[in-house]
Amino acid sequence: MSDIKYILGSFGDPDEMMHGIDVLQENNISIHDVYTPMPIHGIEAKLGVKRSRIDIAAFCFGITGTCAAFALIYFCAVIDWRVNIGGKPSFALPDFIPIMFELTVLFCAFGMVLTYYASTHLFPGRAPRVMDLRATDDRFVIAVDAKENAEHTVIDELLKNAGALEVKYNERKYISYE
Repeated sequence: MSDIKYILGSFGDPDEMMHGIDVLQENNISIHDVYTPMPIHGIEAKLGVKRSRIDIAAFCFGITGTCAAFALIYFCAVIDWRVNIGGKPSFALPDFIPIMFELTVLFCAFGMVLTYYASTHLFPGRAPRVMDLRATDDRFVIAVDAKENAEHTVIDELLKNAGALEVKYNERKYISYE
């Protein structure tokens, strides 16, 4: 049993899975992750998942786009190609606000796509990694790290008593589609 990495409890109902999480937490068993085919309201709070900081990244990408637009417009209109048209100022800020807004949105959009791929390890061309393939269809899976929790039989019984349809011992970290 030393090769076992994860103990997977497979549930057919989200309420039973939430009950299984409660049972494991009451017995001080740490949960590695939970895999569900649909979003479950309140599961992040129950598992202690921290708030995402992706909004801070979006703000930084947006500010970068605004500054890049301002710098490009200033360089082109004032430094590199100054045009004197009837004595008007070379840099009229209200004229360039739409361009600055568009570059803000562009930098934010591209930056958020790259940030999402980097944070979730879902780069194009990479095979998806899933603990149990049925978690993408109709099963709700609780993954318990077998290395951190030595009492495998206790975890097995707790999961079955909580309503798990089956309990598997996974020897690999992920199952590949290949």
